[in-house]
Amino acid sequence: MIKAENSDISPIHDWPEADAYALAQSSQLVELIRDEITLAGGAIGFDRFMEMALYQPGLGYYSAGSRKFGITGDFTTAPETSSLFSICLARQCEQIFQVEGVSTLLELGAGTGIMACDILDELGRRQALPSQYLILETSADLRQRQQQLLQQRHPKLLNRLVWLDELPSVPIEGVILANEVLDALPVHRLRYRKHVAHELLVGTDDAGFIWRESEAGFMPEQMLQTYGELVGELPDGYVTEYNSMLSPFIETLSTTLGNGAILLTDYGYPRREYYHPQRTQGTLACYYRHRQHDNPFIQIGLQDITASIDFTQVAEAAHASGLEIYGFNTQAGFLVSSGLEKIISELGAGSDQAMLRYSQQAGKLILPGEMGETFKVMAVGKNIRVPLMGFSFGSHLHRL
Repeated sequence: MIKAENSDISPIHDWPEADAYALAQSSQLVELIRDEITLAGGAIGFDRFMEMALYQPGLGYYSAGSRKFGITGDFTTAPETSSLFSICLARQCEQIFQVEGVSTLLELGAGTGIMACDILDELGRRQALPSQYLILETSADLRQRQQQLLQQRHPKLLNRLVWLDELPSVPIEGVILANEVLDALPVHRLRYRKHVAHELLVGTDDAGFIWRESEAGFMPEQMLQTYGELVGELPDGYVTEYNSMLSPFIETLSTTLGNGAILLTDYGYPRREYYHPQRTQGTLACYYRHRQHDNPFIQIGLQDITASIDFTQVAEAAHASGLEIYGFNTQAGFLVSSGLEKIISELGAGSDQAMLRYSQQAGKLILPGEMGETFKVMAVGKNIRVPLMGFSFGSHLHRL
């Protein structure tokens, strides 16, 4: 038995209208999801809805050809904001490459390709280029854009660049980069009533998609083991998310890595902060044309849908998969530890205008009101015996 619930999601009135082609694609996707709900008996998990909205072949947000990044897209990532982010990341990779035999870079979901370009620029200047730069990209449209940009920026390095459809079957010796990848994993939505978690499902009515709350409790075994102590602290009606795909994903990355490190950058919190009693509506967020809102049931296939990361869960999954945890920091702490101030001085030398420009970009990356505190960086891996530079200042491991 499940009960329907009227949506109390905030409306958005001021965004640009999508073109006719995009709206037609969205309508096709809506019908596919409706068919899925009908076949399931009237409701599906939000994780399945999110998976279809983002990844349905040819129609989902990350599978179709709409522009997602930058001013003309829906959101701006740190690499799009400034090359300073990628330069700091490159210097951390350079340190890891000093481990014997570690020489490959694998980037998961390379977006426009700008981060790959800037990393290769910096590693080239420092004579520390990887033997291979692998890019796992499932979007044909994004892959084409990446190839065009890298052809333009690094024509002499194309022999080192390899695009993949799936993770390598043979473990790599190197660094895996996952910048804003975890937040796009589909999540379950839950509501706590009388200390019992009920799953929020997705159903339909004449107006569109609606929430339906399961009357049965929802508490997977792995969730019981790690979240049980928090349940008693959560107020009645508390809404949150649970990412059941996160642990298998980290386990897969562990299998992909021989020796080296995985650098995970995303927005999120340690568990005690993620499931804080005052965070009553969870962390689900949608992005369309640089407008953030909380309605996943509109602009289907045309907007991004994300949820913040429980980094304690990431650490637990890493440990269970045989990975060591090398560091956990805010983005600000990681960039400062990686020599941000020195990099700005080098790039801006001799030009007050350039110094001002890089200083302004750095502010967006490190200030608490911008990306500096919301985004976190975690390093996990195998057989790295030297302290990683990006976690030398302001380590937050104790918060996990």
